[in-house]
Amino acid sequence: MSENWCKSTVRKAVIPAAGFGTRMFPATKAVKKELFPIVDRDGRAKPIILAIVEEALSAGIEEVGIVVQKEDRTFFEDFFKAPPSPELFQKLSQPNRDYSKYLQDLGQKITVLTQEIQEGFGHAVFCAREWTNNEPFLLLLGDHIYASATESSCARQLLDIYSQVQQSAIGLRVTPSDVIHHYGCAAGVWQQQDAILSVTQLSEKPDIEYARQHLRVEGMADGLFLSFFGMYVLEPKIFDYLAEHIDGNFREKGEFQLTSCLDKLRQSEGMAGYVVQGRCFDTGLPEVYRQTLIDFLIF
Repeated sequence: MSENWCKSTVRKAVIPAAGFGTRMFPATKAVKKELFPIVDRDGRAKPIILAIVEEALSAGIEEVGIVVQKEDRTFFEDFFKAPPSPELFQKLSQPNRDYSKYLQDLGQKITVLTQEIQEGFGHAVFCAREWTNNEPFLLLLGDHIYASATESSCARQLLDIYSQVQQSAIGLRVTPSDVIHHYGCAAGVWQQQDAILSVTQLSEKPDIEYARQHLRVEGMADGLFLSFFGMYVLEPKIFDYLAEHIDGNFREKGEFQLTSCLDKLRQSEGMAGYVVQGRCFDTGLPEVYRQTLIDFLIF
């Protein structure tokens, strides 16, 4: 930990990328879903994981830990840390040769971590415990890419909120009731109307009736709720609650999940929610990935 570290400084980001990608089979039999291509708004084709890493670095993050399956470690290390073959390099244009150097420089900021057994999202996050070194950290999803509606990246916006509120902060988005059963959701009281929320409850993939009874937020129109944006800034105490679930073999749908541990963190330390000015794009389902390829370019 650096000597000048303080509570409001977040230096590290964690990206879990250890899933099997079953919903994208058979493409994931050939290529990890985090390595699927996306055309960025600069017109460059790049793997999804690179766009996510760049999102973290755009916010001032200094180090990125990517959690992968043990047998996939080489794929990620080769992409970020190894130069292209001499034969390929000779065929690259000068801008692409420059970009190759950029990738290797970027790779110096990346640590590839492993999840030995795939035991769920919460377990994958837990695998970064030692690497985060008891510091707060930015958590990004391995199958989401982000586009800001402001000059500040989505991650930078959330880090600024964390610095302001001095407690764990989760990104939120306004979501209609007919799709909230696909997402984690939050409820609470506005600190700043339509922007910053004091979170009072978290729920993973609630049905509509539960949401109507427990997850309404004052001032929001009927049929609208706040769901997770897929971006979090978390205090290191989250690992204590994850450890409790893992040591006690407390599973939800057969796996160790994150949301219930987030709710414990909220109860013990408080938690803010922030309605991010931007969009997150899912790449984890075929039809959604196809639409993301279109929408990400024009957002």
